[in-house]
Amino acid sequence: MDRVTVEWLLEGDPAIAWQVERDLLDAQESDWRATQSRVVIEGWGARLLAERADTGRWTTGLYSPKWTSTTYSLLQLWRMGLPRDNASAVASTELLLDEKVWLFGDKKPHWEACVAGFGLSLSSWFTVDDTRRQRLVGEILDHQLADGGWNCRSVRTGSKHGSFHTTMNVLEGLREYVLSGGSRADEVARAEALGREFFAAHHLYRSHRTGKIPDQRMARMPFPPRWHHDILRGLDYFRAAGAAPDERLQDPVDVVLGYQRKDGRWPIHQNYSGKVWFDMESGRQPSRWNTMRAMRVLRWWDGSS
Repeated sequence: MDRVTVEWLLEGDPAIAWQVERDLLDAQESDWRATQSRVVIEGWGARLLAERADTGRWTTGLYSPKWTSTTYSLLQLWRMGLPRDNASAVASTELLLDEKVWLFGDKKPHWEACVAGFGLSLSSWFTVDDTRRQRLVGEILDHQLADGGWNCRSVRTGSKHGSFHTTMNVLEGLREYVLSGGSRADEVARAEALGREFFAAHHLYRSHRTGKIPDQRMARMPFPPRWHHDILRGLDYFRAAGAAPDERLQDPVDVVLGYQRKDGRWPIHQNYSGKVWFDMESGRQPSRWNTMRAMRVLRWWDGSS
């Protein structure tokens, strides 16, 4: 491991540093948790928390506007690793459950699996464990398609093929549910395994019919990923799930390796358009977010973790 690059990562925001300690350095839990606790009071985490209104919301909308709504602000704090018991984040997550943010439309609401996945990720990370979360995970399991994936359009159009974007949003939610000790963890783990097979059969981002990439943006590595699937996000999920490296994922691993700079770091990739509270990284300098995530994915792939 490149110690110079690791030291450079540790010099960054606490949101990155604690994950470096846990996932690259195998630090003692007490040590990385001490760094993680700083996310509340320093850097990007503290800055984003400061934008939260007394109502518990970021902006007036729970899901829109993107990317400054309550949902997307909480998702960013989750990826930063804001501690699970943060009272402000827990209270705001409960708003999403109360309002069933994954239901859209007034007269005849339709169910959106991708947003349900967000709800499960957030309610599992920010320690909301009650009947609302149990109903949510049940609905998600009920909507899994025969190919192992999920699709936001399946309720509205009857689509039978999983969507890359939707399936990744749901799988991350299921993973957090298992890690949180949810009562249906065994059932959820089986659904996850089917979802991983869906992705492996597609080499993570290719059509199973033509082998082509249906959306070239999936070969990029923006952070945060918002609702979009991409190769690094997908590989990082497989790592977090403790899955064995699958040779069908060699293609996206090679793409990630191809982005590595001569200095051993990874570049910033242009993010999705839309208003944000602030940019975490910008310019032509290397990205700490992408470097940390790529290094831990490659560590998993090489079997050294």
